[in-house]
Amino acid sequence: GLANRGYVMDSGKITLSGDAKDLLNDPKVRAAYLGE
Repeated sequence: GLANRGYVMDSGKITLSGDAKDLLNDPKVRAAYLGE
């Protein structure tokens, strides 16, 4: 609810960007960055 867009950085570079809700629900993002 705080952001419309999100960005994922890896080693200082943006590797993904898009709708914040889509990124939050992406299983690859969740596994890599949220420990799920």
